[in-house]
Amino acid sequence: MEQYKKEFIEFMVDCDVLRFGEFTLKSGRKSPFFMNAGLYVTGSQLERLGEYYAKAIHDSYGDDFDVLFGPAYKGIPLSVATTMAYSRLYGKEIRYCSNRKEAKDHGDAGILLGSPIHDGDRIVIIEDVTTSGKSIEETFPIIQAQGDVTIKGLMVSLNRMERGKSEKSALCEIKEKYGFDANAIVSMADVVEHLYNKPYKGQIVINDDIKTAIDKYYEEYGAK
Repeated sequence: MEQYKKEFIEFMVDCDVLRFGEFTLKSGRKSPFFMNAGLYVTGSQLERLGEYYAKAIHDSYGDDFDVLFGPAYKGIPLSVATTMAYSRLYGKEIRYCSNRKEAKDHGDAGILLGSPIHDGDRIVIIEDVTTSGKSIEETFPIIQAQGDVTIKGLMVSLNRMERGKSEKSALCEIKEKYGFDANAIVSMADVVEHLYNKPYKGQIVINDDIKTAIDKYYEEYGAK
């Protein structure tokens, strides 16, 4: 596993973004882990988060894109932080773009924030996490309506590795339905590999009980 991925896993734990216990998801599933990207709130946290996303996007898509699209609302700060980090790390200016939940009819009118999208643009979508693909269902037609563009792929922070609407993961379903790639900075398998029964800052984040709960969750909801 790449070093930045190990650091990102520890970063999620440090920021209390990735938690272990018992959580009820929107789907109704009882999950032994939960990720809340809304807890990245400080300047230094967002700076580091942007760097991790930038590194993962560069690994997956190189420099072969023009626009980073972050769906409202959580995708807005993600796209801004990551375009800044991308410029700093790789010396390429990527434009950021996001959508409004409701179109604005005065001033900076329209459905988009940030850069306009032009014919020929190559776009990477950035999100925190996806479990059902609903956000992409809303985002895809908005991007397609802007012109003759190419969506290179999607990047999320964590692949939960559980079933979406079928027996496959949400990321696999997105690939099949929309025809573009979908990746994550890390997967839950990476998280378990890095944290299980290994001391981190004087504690065991994933002990035997949590590991058993995770295994049991995947027996029921794991993607095939």
